Amino acid sequence: MQKGTIWLWACISLWMMTGCSHEESSSLDAQLSQLIPDKGRFILPSETDYASIPQSDANPLTREKIELGKLLFFEPIFANEARHSDLKYTFTCSSCHVPESGFRPGRMQGIADGGYGFGLKGEARLKYPYYQPNAIDAQGARPLVTLNVAYVQASMWNGSFGTEGPNAGTEALWGLYDPATATNHKKLGTLENQNIEGLKTHRMLYTREIIEAAGYKDAFDKALPDLPEDQRYSRIGASLAISAYLRQNLTNQAPFQHWLKGNENALSDEEKRGAILFFGKANCVSCHYEKNLGSMRFEALGVDDLYEHGGLNTGPSDRRNMGRGGFTGKAEDMFKFRTPQLYNLADSGPYFHGGSIETLEGVVRYFNTGKKQNSRIPDSQLAPFLRPMGLTDEEVKDLTAFISSGLRDPNLKRYVPERVLSGMCFPNNDKASKIDMDCN
Repeated sequence: MQKGTIWLWACISLWMMTGCSHEESSSLDAQLSQLIPDKGRFILPSETDYASIPQSDANPLTREKIELGKLLFFEPIFANEARHSDLKYTFTCSSCHVPESGFRPGRMQGIADGGYGFGLKGEARLKYPYYQPNAIDAQGARPLVTLNVAYVQASMWNGSFGTEGPNAGTEALWGLYDPATATNHKKLGTLENQNIEGLKTHRMLYTREIIEAAGYKDAFDKALPDLPEDQRYSRIGASLAISAYLRQNLTNQAPFQHWLKGNENALSDEEKRGAILFFGKANCVSCHYEKNLGSMRFEALGVDDLYEHGGLNTGPSDRRNMGRGGFTGKAEDMFKFRTPQLYNLADSGPYFHGGSIETLEGVVRYFNTGKKQNSRIPDSQLAPFLRPMGLTDEEVKDLTAFISSGLRDPNLKRYVPERVLSGMCFPNNDKASKIDMDCN
């Protein structure tokens, strides 16, 4: 065979392969577009398009407020109520919401006060030896992602903070079972109410004297000029700034977001097949239907609680194990948890409120099997969709690929400051973390 003929056949073969591949990909795009006729429903706005980001009327978004919140979220200087004085100024909000871990802990449970060490992305943080387990600041449920939270009407796994959506008409419950939820009466906004109490829970104090000494007074004044001074230089002012910052932490650079905006090459064929399953056969969208691919649905999935998987400062009697029922006290709400958003979950496991499944593929297989993990959850409480889905192994892997890489924004560093005003190391400022992070 002559060289020219060989070259011709090689070109024809290459054309056939790439042409078929392109045709398959186009077919997948067409299928997915048919399942999502209104793509705008799932497109997240730019983080700088403040007018398009859901926000509280009591806390409108401004650049100055967001920039202050961005600093406070990573600032150790306000970690001044540690149980032991030698751990003052060693932790931050980002100790448990680590950017490299998708704004979740890099380990099963986040530890703020009472923890030390970091590792590469928070996975090596441990309980400080002389802290008793019940003295550390660690919550009894796997911390939720602090991304796309502008679309959350009722925050926490049980939806206890917030005055709208599922919490409309629940005023009698605010502070009833959990005193912290009485802050809902301030009606400053879902995140704003939660973070006022969160700063108290996480042992961070803000006063005018501390704010001035730390060099933040001008930033507070520029960010919150209309807030009375007794509130401005307090946890209230800090919460308004931090909440504004969190509202604009959007995963709008994920491949799926690019696909929704018209770039059909943004998703691989495997991710497209997974997305077709998500919006089609697997019907994940029946619960994950909001713009952040979460929702205000509360469902019992029959998974274990955190204490069963090594969680500290929690146990069988922890009210958080009851889910929505722990907030409402209603039998029909017991063991039902809020449907979380799905972006950047691949950055760190484990998963569910109890950290009971190690990998995202394990989560998909759990739903595919449709068999409860926790024998204490009555079958009558279980979500009706918790039954075998009939996905093949290949389909499980495709669906996992869509969630793990198709929904992963690779550029979360844009939400991290280069430095904080104190000059301290963050997310942690203890000696072990400084060594791990090579921060002096």
